[in-house]
Amino acid sequence: MENTAKLILDGKEYAFPIEVGSENEKAINIEKLRALTGFITLDSGFKNTGACKSAITFLDGERGILRYRGYNIEDLAAHAEFLEVAYLLIFGELPTAEQYADFKKTIHKYTLIHEDIRHILDGFPRSAHPMGVLSSLTSALTAFNPVPVDVNCPKDVYQAVCKAIAKVTIVATWVYRKREGLPVNYYNNSMGYIENLLQLFFAIPTEDYKINPTVVRSLNKLLILHGDHEQNCSTSTVRLVGSSEAGLFASISSGVSALWGRLHGGANQAVIEMLQEIKDDGGDVDKFIRKAKDKNDPFRLMGFGHRVYKNFDPRAKIIKVAADEVLHALGISDPMLDIAKHLEKVALEDDYFKSRNLYPNVDFYSGIIYKALGMQLEMFTVLFAIGRLPGWIAQWKEMRQGGEPIGRPRQVYVGAKERTFVPLADR
Repeated sequence: MENTAKLILDGKEYAFPIEVGSENEKAINIEKLRALTGFITLDSGFKNTGACKSAITFLDGERGILRYRGYNIEDLAAHAEFLEVAYLLIFGELPTAEQYADFKKTIHKYTLIHEDIRHILDGFPRSAHPMGVLSSLTSALTAFNPVPVDVNCPKDVYQAVCKAIAKVTIVATWVYRKREGLPVNYYNNSMGYIENLLQLFFAIPTEDYKINPTVVRSLNKLLILHGDHEQNCSTSTVRLVGSSEAGLFASISSGVSALWGRLHGGANQAVIEMLQEIKDDGGDVDKFIRKAKDKNDPFRLMGFGHRVYKNFDPRAKIIKVAADEVLHALGISDPMLDIAKHLEKVALEDDYFKSRNLYPNVDFYSGIIYKALGMQLEMFTVLFAIGRLPGWIAQWKEMRQGGEPIGRPRQVYVGAKERTFVPLADR
């Protein structure tokens, strides 16, 4: 294959280099396109545009492959702890026992939050959407950590990474406590990260909180599956904001805001809303299956298919098992979850869905798990944000240390041409 792509414009021929990734992904490098030709490309939604080179996550939607730093997601979900995977995503290698112990110890050091953050939290009404509160509190952390991170100093970066994981995790759980009208909990350094998450969310001071090991394993898997997912909406937002040399907390806050949207992190919430709609209508799943097949009906099945995966979402295979285990361990009996199981069965067996690759995705099962845990609907995306946090940090770190230029997309202007100003009295 030639190592250049040729473009002919107005009779002139231009050559642009072809870049090949480590997994044989191919791209035409058009960095000099405008300088050489005066043209730009137009790619709404950036579906065919590579904004960066990245060594963090490999995703093959056609073959249903997801790898972090070369490790298959199936192996990581089966054998690793979430903070191990966080270390891998951010620093490039799985930690040794000594490195992992220090990583957890350093995170523990930063789990105390300035009390003024809690006072800021108190200023929000309980009705405020949790993602809006989380974005605001994450941004507020910038004020309490005003010294910029020296991205060329490994020690400075390491401390900033651990601080971000610790503090964003804590404020995320505080958002839930605020919404429930409960006093905030604090990190217990004698417990593991997932165990801490559960007690931070659910423990109340009047009784002992018992942690279910099945729930721990399932939540660990779910957070690992959410760890990173290439250049999605929130991740590319973090990189774009960070490219201006905005701080780590400010960049993470922008990612939280992007994740909030219904078409991104809010998809798992949309799944439960769909199940509620079916239940309120009488629970006739077959009726809604017919509606989904009718191209003239606006109803759409949420949590089925994926923009990137053209085959089965590899994360869904893993979390399906975890969802079944959680429902069994907690003895959950819920009509909405019965509806979900019926929908899942149809999608996996019906030729209409199979031929269109409309399989249940990770959002379908994650919503079921969060509901089984007793999470409020609007809190689902906050759990997603906790899982995606290491990926955002890894992408920010890679972008800053790689010396990427500030992001500045172009546009094709389609507005009015030059016009003469008309004074107010003459209009």
